[in-house]
Amino acid sequence: MRRSRRWSARKAGSRVDLSTEVGSTRLPSPVMNASGTAGHADELGDYVDLAALGAFVVKSLCVGPWKGNPAPRVQMTSAGMINSVGLQGPGIASWAADDLPRLRAAGVRRIVVSIWGTSVDAFAEAAALLADAPDEVVALEVNLSCPNTESGRELFAHDPETAAAVVARCAEVAGRPVWAKLSANTDRLVEVAAGVAAAGADAVTLINTLFGMVIDPDTRRPVLSGVGGGVSGPGIHPVAVRAVYDVHAAHPDLPIVGVGGVATGTDAVELVLAGASAVQVGTAVFADPRVLARVGRELEQWCVAHGVATVRELVGAAHETRTS
Repeated sequence: MRRSRRWSARKAGSRVDLSTEVGSTRLPSPVMNASGTAGHADELGDYVDLAALGAFVVKSLCVGPWKGNPAPRVQMTSAGMINSVGLQGPGIASWAADDLPRLRAAGVRRIVVSIWGTSVDAFAEAAALLADAPDEVVALEVNLSCPNTESGRELFAHDPETAAAVVARCAEVAGRPVWAKLSANTDRLVEVAAGVAAAGADAVTLINTLFGMVIDPDTRRPVLSGVGGGVSGPGIHPVAVRAVYDVHAAHPDLPIVGVGGVATGTDAVELVLAGASAVQVGTAVFADPRVLARVGRELEQWCVAHGVATVRELVGAAHETRTS
């Protein structure tokens, strides 16, 4: 049975200008879902007005169908969760035929499609398949933090030259802005951000999950079928804040989308103060999809309480208030 009540990401007659800009893409709200947490279409439409989000971010897609990893592939942790889903998806052609129409029917007019590939050429092919996508697809988020590489160690996000090569090829054929999703699993994050920016990235998304593992003491074996996985949730929020802060400090003109452990409006404010122009809500959605609306409301309430007229004036403000 469908729920009769839907939740909006922002209130009518807002006293705060929540609009923001991520590079060349203007959004009515800084709050989005994170890729992989809201499905490929309108799966969460019973709980939140997807059209009221800043943008809807599609779960990562590659050129063709991808099975992902076998179960078990998700496990709760003391401060979030760890997953080894393995980027399961229907492929771009199937998504465009079956899922994109559902998003458009739900009134979603700002869609960010996350793409991944096992090689530079595979990324470029995926981007090219979306070149003729409708105007609702406002950007591609290039998932350079992809674990499905030969070594399984996110080589694309760890090497500035390889990351730049992927972004350059995608930007050539995408026909729309490219956001590069990077990893904090490397001490070269600032350098990688510089590389993708020079290669044509309109923005960077910081951060993806962190490497982790859970072992069952009774079986003495890793819990996940993929052995290790990506840790997400509240436990990684300080890491995300630091990553955003460091990249903004080094590259103040590079737009940033902050993601990692956002569950409240205050979490979102923290990432914006660090330098993010927009934020994504991820793991918290699994516990309650309505958190997408709640974060937006709480962000607005924080701004009202602190006399902030527009979210844009907060971007990077933590850098301005530093004292020696």
